[in-house]
Amino acid sequence: MTGKNGDAGLPAGIEAAWGLRERPGKGPKPGLSLEKIVEAAVAVAAAEGLGAVSMGRVAKELGASTMSLYRYVGAKDELYLLMQEAAIGAPPDPPAPGTGWREALSRWAWAQREAYHRHLWSVHIPVTGPPATPNTVAWWEQGMTALDGTGLDDGTRLSVIMLVNSFVRHEAMLSAELETAITASGASAHQVMTNYTTTLRRLADPARYPSVARVLDSDIMFQPDSPAQDFIFGLECVLDGVDALIRRRADAP
Repeated sequence: MTGKNGDAGLPAGIEAAWGLRERPGKGPKPGLSLEKIVEAAVAVAAAEGLGAVSMGRVAKELGASTMSLYRYVGAKDELYLLMQEAAIGAPPDPPAPGTGWREALSRWAWAQREAYHRHLWSVHIPVTGPPATPNTVAWWEQGMTALDGTGLDDGTRLSVIMLVNSFVRHEAMLSAELETAITASGASAHQVMTNYTTTLRRLADPARYPSVARVLDSDIMFQPDSPAQDFIFGLECVLDGVDALIRRRADAP
């Protein structure tokens, strides 16, 4: 992991997460630590959203000066990665030997969804590069391993797990945005949907948008579906596509 002179080329906080750098033994604020900084930042995000997190706000929560945090975390983007590392955590135990690729990858996707939905604020953390922290690399490893025995090369397997992760992350992000919009409206989810369909019926001419009109005139929008039903449908479609890819590669000369 380390390069010349022990330098891994990573921010100090990320190196500390990997155990490559000693954390400051003494700081301007007694008792201040990287763990406490990340914990406070996660608490702010959970209560008020990711946008409320700043070095100044976290320092205030800890009763410390903003500058004292920079002994542990170099920048807010670095703090975001450490928050994600702490909140999402490590992947679950791998499935038992002999588990098929589809079940293994499905479990991987569901575990990610559960982690994201526990911390919906985390889906707003910008993706600035490939996995760089211990837990995110562990998730990567487990996703790749799920495809062992499929005959897919490593490049294709990487593309597959990126596809599945993108689907999971998008579903969680949509849930987060809908939750925020409903909360901001002050109305119930059912009332928000009622207002939406009423408005769209007035705006969307059935002659021009016949398919939309049929949906609006039906009860599809108000069916008491499980919140996870769309996720189940989408994941099965994605895995069907992966299955077709594996079969096609196996039949290729």
